[in-house]
Amino acid sequence: MKITKAAFSGSSTSIKGKPTLRLPEIAFIGRSNVGKSSLINMLCTGAQKETKGKELARTSASPGKTIAINHFLIDGKWYLVDMPGYGFAKLPQTQRKELARMNAEFINKSEELATLFVLIDSRHSLQEVDLQFIISAARAGIPLAFIFTKADKIGKNVLEKNITGIKKRLLEYWEELPPYFVTSAE
Repeated sequence: MKITKAAFSGSSTSIKGKPTLRLPEIAFIGRSNVGKSSLINMLCTGAQKETKGKELARTSASPGKTIAINHFLIDGKWYLVDMPGYGFAKLPQTQRKELARMNAEFINKSEELATLFVLIDSRHSLQEVDLQFIISAARAGIPLAFIFTKADKIGKNVLEKNITGIKKRLLEYWEELPPYFVTSAE
């Protein structure tokens, strides 16, 4: 599928603030700085964007840049949703708790959520915070898929070893893994 048009449709901090047009939502979540916004920008490369020359989703080298749930209307048919990261972020504890509440409300109450893509940094083994989030979402019946990010940052052999290790760890909890993809924003 080729994305031809992408437009920012709004930010919200609660389910009530979502765009009023009810369309399927494909959401990206993962640890802070795993590459959610970068992947959205890469997927929308070449699309007509209503951003006045700027990138569609804001990116930053420092964790915790996304502090609201951001909806992007794709081809007028569905939303790509950029969610705040979980885990480490250079934010006060109270703000991290608010982001966790916001994410949980969206994931558990959005009737339009079609798939939740959990982004995992392929350079590292599966972090406990990732595992706990994935287990919680799976128990809640959320449709999951995985995206292993930053594949360009390590060699092919290390990448394969790391992904094999992550999949092995996840198979302790699943008989069959949800779909997964390996990517790089480059």
